[in-house]
Amino acid sequence: MPLANVRGITMQYEWAGREDAPVLVLSSSLGTTLSLWEPQVAAFAEHFRVLRYDMRGHGGSTVTSGPYSIEMLAQDLLGLLDELQITSASYCGISIGGVIGLWLAVHAPQRFHRMVFSNTAAKIGTADGWNQRIEQVRHEGMSGVADAVIARWFTEKFMKAQPGTIDAMRKMLLGCDPVGYTAACAAIRDMDLRTQVSSIHVPVCILGGAYDPVTTMEDAKWLQQQIAGSRLMELRASHIANVEAAAEFNATVLQFLGETR
Repeated sequence: MPLANVRGITMQYEWAGREDAPVLVLSSSLGTTLSLWEPQVAAFAEHFRVLRYDMRGHGGSTVTSGPYSIEMLAQDLLGLLDELQITSASYCGISIGGVIGLWLAVHAPQRFHRMVFSNTAAKIGTADGWNQRIEQVRHEGMSGVADAVIARWFTEKFMKAQPGTIDAMRKMLLGCDPVGYTAACAAIRDMDLRTQVSSIHVPVCILGGAYDPVTTMEDAKWLQQQIAGSRLMELRASHIANVEAAAEFNATVLQFLGETR
């Protein structure tokens, strides 16, 4: 996969779709790589030039010592877009990718046509909860949190029905560098955009998982109420809705983004 030198680090990314199509950026969840978007690539690439990337500390991108911040991760993406000479794009982010998108919608709205925020919130969890997870990973490695993370990512019904998918997602999570993972955990811990999201004026679609215990439908509804003109869709999924409800996710995103053309 190609690599770009951005802000003193190397970022891994991948293109799909026609070079003359409008660009769509996909931003992944904590503990995953750009492979998270495999259920979307073929469908999205029919309409967009799809850009997937590994954020700092994940996948094939550079791991730097933490803590990270959401601003840092968002600036990394802006740097990647600059390096690839992309002046504007549409955006779809899930979990921390959604948080990065919220920051960008507040601070760099001119770079984005339409934005989808999936399974995310303006404030996620508590400082104590994130500190506990950070300490557990530092002492036990990624295997120490894998079972609990997978249980939050997917419903029990999906896990029983799709063991191959669950095995692949577990492998992805276990392959995450503990330093990069805990540094990104700190970014979420320290993030609070609740007083800023009401300033967002980019066209926004918010996707929530009906069974998501991490970023609940209440979080999604709150975001929708704060962002003027935004719309809200509920998917029959837990936290990683783009995998668990892929067909529904794809149709919803494409319908919303297609309204720009």
